[in-house]
Amino acid sequence: MKFNPFLEKPKKLEACIMSWKDLAPKPYDKFEVDPYTRVRCILMNGNEYEAVGFSHHFQRHSDDNDLRRMLAMVRRNEQQQQKLISALKPVEENLLETTIGYEQLAVDLTAFFAQSVKDKNVKAALDFALLEDFDHLYRYANLLESDMGAKAEDYVGNYTEITPGRPTISHHRHPYDTIKEPISNKKADPFTQCVVNIITTAEQQTMNYYMNIGAFYKNQKGRELYTEIGMVEEDHVSQYGSLIDPNPSWFEMCLMHEYIECYLYYSMMCDETDKNIKKLWEMLLEQEIAHLHASNENLRKYEGKDWQEVLLQGEFPELVTFKSNIDYVRKVLKSTVENTGDREWYININDLDDDANFFKYQNKVNKCPDDEAGHKVIEDHINRFGEDYRYETKENPVKELQDRTKDNNTLGRVKSK
Repeated sequence: MKFNPFLEKPKKLEACIMSWKDLAPKPYDKFEVDPYTRVRCILMNGNEYEAVGFSHHFQRHSDDNDLRRMLAMVRRNEQQQQKLISALKPVEENLLETTIGYEQLAVDLTAFFAQSVKDKNVKAALDFALLEDFDHLYRYANLLESDMGAKAEDYVGNYTEITPGRPTISHHRHPYDTIKEPISNKKADPFTQCVVNIITTAEQQTMNYYMNIGAFYKNQKGRELYTEIGMVEEDHVSQYGSLIDPNPSWFEMCLMHEYIECYLYYSMMCDETDKNIKKLWEMLLEQEIAHLHASNENLRKYEGKDWQEVLLQGEFPELVTFKSNIDYVRKVLKSTVENTGDREWYININDLDDDANFFKYQNKVNKCPDDEAGHKVIEDHINRFGEDYRYETKENPVKELQDRTKDNNTLGRVKSK
């Protein structure tokens, strides 16, 4: 069903403010919740983080107090929305269990976008980072069983496999190789515009989460793993953020932010299986429609434009849905596991010049490969249990990654030809 939020009658902003009781919803049951409900909560929490952060930066670039008051009003409600969504996580779900949800979100959201987006450069970026988040899930899952005796398959359901991807040690590239060509909003279709913004927001939330909670992990092994993967998330946020069109004005960017929030809440509402949480998505969509109309009023007032001059269409493009992507991930893994970054491009490591920045950077951060945190987590698990932890529907599609008694820390890092 087509939905255009600009054609909806908005609530007044004052009517969006919630009480303390509203901000204390009943959390989901971590043992009973559908894994994709957990994933939706993580995605929308990150969406509100982005909204609040953008609004603060917008305010700092204006001296118009009427505008700043309007931004503060909307931002206060965005903060409440974030607190409400964050409170859906139960107290007994620990930080590593939540991390499994973060990585499942990264895998299945990225795979969904990669299969749907038309822009070849954006698809290449998605396919590339997909294999790295997939490997992160595998590393954290091994830490989960080693440290807590829990199996990550109980948290991801049967939707997402847990098996090695491009080894985490191979993810560390020179910063110059993270920057790609941006899209043009005047040429890109609406879905592509939404994709580059949403995937940047999702990865940024993961980066921020690891930056903040890594040092709170209970042992040094885990702390080091969060440090390492947190650095890869910096790489991903730089890559995805570089795809966003840098030319829109602050008012145009604000409109796009609010439009994407409406788009995501509508998508979550349509996709949700939990009746109680579905009602929350519906309520928050109604609030976001009010924010969107307020943003459009600012666009008219300060720039003399209307939404039709910023967005190619008001109707939402293909909605975000969560589903299993096992076959697609396996296909990408088999064909591109040895790829790495080379400035604006992606290239098989065997075709990379020997003096490339990738090798220079690797020689600095991975002077002793056996000391790399991701590798040590797997080796520790193998030493304790005789093999690594996996949840596979069939054997890993990459021959070099099939041995469960030895972690491969050269694939995608060292030339094999």
